[in-house]
Amino acid sequence: MVQTKTMQMKAMMVQEHGGPAVIKEASVNVPEPGFGKVRIKVKACALNHLDSWVRSGIPGIKLPIIPGCDVAGEVEHLGPEVTNVKVGDKVVVSPGLSCGTCYHCLAGDENLCRFYHILGAGCDGGYAEYVVVPAVNCLPMPTTLTFHQAAAVPLVFVTAWHMLFARADLKKHETVLVVGGGSGVGSAAIQIAKLNRSHVITTVGTKEKAAKAHALGADEVIIHSETKISDAVKKMTNKRGVDVVFEHVGPAVFNDCLESLAHGGRLVTCGATTGPTVEVDITRLFMKHQAIYGSIMGTKKELIELLPFFDQDLLRPVVDTVLPLSQAVAAHELMESRKHFGKIVLDPTL
Repeated sequence: MVQTKTMQMKAMMVQEHGGPAVIKEASVNVPEPGFGKVRIKVKACALNHLDSWVRSGIPGIKLPIIPGCDVAGEVEHLGPEVTNVKVGDKVVVSPGLSCGTCYHCLAGDENLCRFYHILGAGCDGGYAEYVVVPAVNCLPMPTTLTFHQAAAVPLVFVTAWHMLFARADLKKHETVLVVGGGSGVGSAAIQIAKLNRSHVITTVGTKEKAAKAHALGADEVIIHSETKISDAVKKMTNKRGVDVVFEHVGPAVFNDCLESLAHGGRLVTCGATTGPTVEVDITRLFMKHQAIYGSIMGTKKELIELLPFFDQDLLRPVVDTVLPLSQAVAAHELMESRKHFGKIVLDPTL
């Protein structure tokens, strides 16, 4: 019996928790797609703060693991019973993975599935030359985008879309405060809110980032290193406050964000990069009829809805830096320095 040699690929792997230096290059088997799955040749994989949380230690995440949830590439091999894509298709991957059969999945709310996880967190992701994903998570790549740009789209844009519309119920012409406009999800939120004809105030750390935020469409920019956010918001809104706060930072700004809300305002959050715990004065919530919403990712339906706006040049991905896959450690160090504006992308082909 002739044994076939298993193909190997380069991947950046986390085998122990810690700082960026724990990400190590490894040679691993090229994954085989099972029933209903496809193998993608990764052309680009964008970083997210989720990657650093996986690296530093999220309860329930088993190691070793290949991080990376934002993938753009070409379909390279089909598993059994795949009919929605073909070899050679250029695709972006919807990073949310679910069971596909529970009530929430069948209702189109797969991000509420009990078994929901994200590519590169609950299973091996895109810091590699190849990745296997369910075929149903492969969406046609907008024709106007490069692979680097396309990889900068899925997680942050679907997250921002879901936060603003499904959770905060943002209305046209309302005022929204986008915290961290220089981040991937913040830069997406600015554009989506402007697409909705909202008045957008955003926060950034430097004057250089302020200019870039204005270029994305922000109406007003607060440099949070120079002024208290809520003081600036009250001045900009004639003491009224904003209708919606888009928040993903956590305790460093959380209560300042609550102070920025108008009566009847809504705060929606999807992250906690400065820690998991905040103290909230609940009398403020009921006296001002305010609401706090949590949000995780979004749905494939929402990602399908927003992708056409890229071909129409109404939304655009913001790519700060592209590095070879082998420089994943440097990419994480850059992400944690917060000196970038937009997305950092790894390219396995460089």
